[in-house]
Amino acid sequence: MPTISMFYGILVLMYFYDNKKHSTPHIHAEYAEYEATIAIEDGSVLGGDLPPAKMKLVQAWIEIHRDDLMVDWRLAVSGEPVFKIDPLR
Repeated sequence: MPTISMFYGILVLMYFYDNKKHSTPHIHAEYAEYEATIAIEDGSVLGGDLPPAKMKLVQAWIEIHRDDLMVDWRLAVSGEPVFKIDPLR
């Protein structure tokens, strides 16, 4: 489960071969005791939750990096190494 980015205490992860449960391209975000699965296409929550302010940060980050995330998604579901993506600043 590679960490592809970290910002404001949020870890953004993308698992290898992770297209079974949620076939939609997605990321996993962790903050403190919270975890959420979030769709890359539209930022919708597929499962779990984050505090509202942190969720907004993750959704904004997804919007900015959607193309890079899709490249990483294709690599991850093929079991190939993914690239780090710049954090929010």
